[in-house]
Amino acid sequence: MNLLDAMTAFVRVAELGSYTRAAETLDLSRTRISRLIMELESHLGVRLLQRTTRRLHLTEAGESYLASAQGILQALEEAEAELGAGSTEVCGRLRVNGPMSFGMRFLSPLITRFMVEHPALEVRLDLNDRRVDLLEEGYDLAIRIGSLPDSTLVARRLARCRMIACASPEYLARYGEPRSLAELTEHRCLRYRTTGGSEWQFGGQRLTVHGPLESNNGDVLTHAAEAGLGIAHQPSFLITESICQGRLVPLLQNEEPITLGIYGVYPARRHLPAKVERLLDYLAEAWGDPPEWEREMGLSPIAQ
Repeated sequence: MNLLDAMTAFVRVAELGSYTRAAETLDLSRTRISRLIMELESHLGVRLLQRTTRRLHLTEAGESYLASAQGILQALEEAEAELGAGSTEVCGRLRVNGPMSFGMRFLSPLITRFMVEHPALEVRLDLNDRRVDLLEEGYDLAIRIGSLPDSTLVARRLARCRMIACASPEYLARYGEPRSLAELTEHRCLRYRTTGGSEWQFGGQRLTVHGPLESNNGDVLTHAAEAGLGIAHQPSFLITESICQGRLVPLLQNEEPITLGIYGVYPARRHLPAKVERLLDYLAEAWGDPPEWEREMGLSPIAQ
């Protein structure tokens, strides 16, 4: 039995309350996780987990061992991070999460290039628009856009983007171009389905909009705007190509746009692993200020 592997499996099962979820985060089979814990219990001579038909329970011995095991694994992780900080080699496994549309356009290509430069690195990149729990799901890093809720996580801003109102030439020919925010509220608006998705903000001013389509995916709204269905209010990275190729026209450019931060978010640790720090530096340098998607539209850097 590899004691470290068994301890890691036990801690993950205890934290997640599930053999299956622990197996997913550790990239092991459920059978392997179960065997590791059985071997650990045999080695220690105590039962650590009690399983009923509905849930797992830590025994009294399990609760005591969990606290010690977590401390040991944390100490090992920090020791590795200290050594890695002085090394130029980026290696090991890295689990990264990011939003779907942004990830496909701007994160995935950079991750690929980063891996080519660091062939000893293994990456699992998951893209979805669900706000994952980094600690519970075992991610080293997540890329998030917009305001961040209070948490124990650490956030580093890597880039920023503007929100831009836009519509197709066909829509503007049919319905006219809004010249003010008051006029905008009379138009067909395509809304991103979030809390307050019908409320658009320009600078310090908020307004309620209405329209025929609501979606939880920005690409859906971009395609609908290109088809002439209405006006979209999109982050610049989603509409750069559409504007540069004339499929969409930016509107209300005299109004102050709101800006969104693009952050790298990671668990708080005494020592940030070198592989995470190097990737964060790489992304920040690649995106720049203004980021590439705004440079293509000729937009100047966002005021600090």
